[in-house]
Amino acid sequence: MLVLMLVACETHVQENDVVEVEQDDNCDPETSFITSIKPIIDNNCLPCHRAQLPILTSFENIRDNRDDIRTQVVVLRRMPLGGSLSSDEIALIRCWIDNGAQNN
Repeated sequence: MLVLMLVACETHVQENDVVEVEQDDNCDPETSFITSIKPIIDNNCLPCHRAQLPILTSFENIRDNRDDIRTQVVVLRRMPLGGSLSSDEIALIRCWIDNGAQNN
């Protein structure tokens, strides 16, 4: 029973780990993947994820995994490991995903 409880604690988010994500009035629905999002991913995510998790190496993979990226980066703030994103970078990622994660 104790083992199950410990495993459950590792895989479930504690209530205080979740960051409330408010709508940003400055969110531009045309946030550019190429000029705004890709540089953030290239500089902060690919150093670890290039070999281990190639989900971040192409637009299609990033788009297809946008829900997980939003959860880990915007809501839980667990990524990037060993680093951090600025509030502006997090807002850009959230804005881009919330507006359809377009390849623009």
